[in-house]
Amino acid sequence: MKIYNTLTQKKEEFIPLEEGKVRMYVCGPTVYNYVHIGNARPAILFDTLRRYLEYRGYEVDYVSNFTDVDDKIIKKANEEGVSATEISERYIAEFRKDMDALNVREATVHPKATEEIDGMVEMIGDLIKKGHAYEKNGTVYFRTRSFENYGKLSKKKIDDLEAGIRIAVNEEKEDPMDFVLWKPKKEGEPFWPSPWSDGRPGWHIECSVMSRKYLGEQIDIHAGGEDLVFPHHENEIAQSEAANGKEFARYWMHNAFLNIDNKKMSKSAGNFFTVREICEQFDPQVIRFFMLNSHYRSPLNFSRDLVESAKSSLNRILTAIGALEHLLGSGALSRESVSEEEQLVLKEAEELDKKFIDAMEDDFNTADAIAAIFELVKLSNTHCTADSSKELGQKLKEQLVKLCSILGLETEKKEELLDAEIEQLIEDRQTARKNRDFAKADEIRNLLLEKGIILEDTREGVRWKRN
Repeated sequence: MKIYNTLTQKKEEFIPLEEGKVRMYVCGPTVYNYVHIGNARPAILFDTLRRYLEYRGYEVDYVSNFTDVDDKIIKKANEEGVSATEISERYIAEFRKDMDALNVREATVHPKATEEIDGMVEMIGDLIKKGHAYEKNGTVYFRTRSFENYGKLSKKKIDDLEAGIRIAVNEEKEDPMDFVLWKPKKEGEPFWPSPWSDGRPGWHIECSVMSRKYLGEQIDIHAGGEDLVFPHHENEIAQSEAANGKEFARYWMHNAFLNIDNKKMSKSAGNFFTVREICEQFDPQVIRFFMLNSHYRSPLNFSRDLVESAKSSLNRILTAIGALEHLLGSGALSRESVSEEEQLVLKEAEELDKKFIDAMEDDFNTADAIAAIFELVKLSNTHCTADSSKELGQKLKEQLVKLCSILGLETEKKEELLDAEIEQLIEDRQTARKNRDFAKADEIRNLLLEKGIILEDTREGVRWKRN
């Protein structure tokens, strides 16, 4: 398998540190609100990479963190008059619901920053002892120029970066490029004890510590959105390699941005959408399929028309599988012997299987892998009829289901609810809302959404439609 390595800016043969095992770290969300649709892209992409590596026989240790202490979390907690922990736990739970809907599997470990403070204090202490960090009035800074290779991931030169920095009045840093590892507490903020001050860690240090604890001092793949290349991933490299004295990650993978209607997503532009909002309009599996329809390093444009097109394309695949299941279930494919023509079809199917694998092996090209699935759909639709052999129908169906499964696409049709069942569930939801049992109301809404039923709360009452 070849992977484009951001560090070397070229495709490289993927050779893990340990035969048969992959250590993979993917930066997770800061949990202060519902995750937006842009966050869904790396979650889906690198979940799919994990699935593919497992299909190829690797044991994958997949770590993705929760940043559960941050200025945004504290701000929201103060606005609501609750603790920062209550905010972060609430949105960790909501994140898990969204990821479950998108069929993104749980990480091997989902460490939380607040539970790894001791490790951060230890690493910061080591960096100070080695001369890579220093303390000023309770704040600890990383001495950026002490790390000779700073900028090797982003290809930024430290002198060029420094030239663009405005130095603040009473700046404590030895150098404008130094960054915070630990900061003293402020009024109304959560804090932890340390040798330097009661306070909390900077953002960058948490990933270095969590990665080392759960995956070791060296890992195979570090992944995330391209917005993390600098400064976050650059700073992770500096911290980790300065502390551990060895290469941190061998392969760096970054997905390109997701735009909305060809514009950068932002709240001020009015084109900011959460995963929850989008999944109320489209089946989450359609969203997953849409995200995989382009190469991970290519910018992706998100629009209603493009998602509708993805929905139609996914339905073509599911319809083909459904047709094969009907032929097999009805007993129409009663012939046991495989004809010479069918043997040629099965051989062509095997070649398409290889085409799928070749695409995935070539820098995780899910777009070309999906193209191979569509060729298999065409082959099935053309050659598998009521006159075909049972073996042909069975093998084509198994192959389609297998390839979709590697991409995390569910192929089993959802059981359709009858109108009377839908109306009863809506009534139960309304009762739950009146009783202020919002958890139950959300549970019913999510159940209906899973069954392809979209609810719309209007002044005239609740309306529903099938997706």
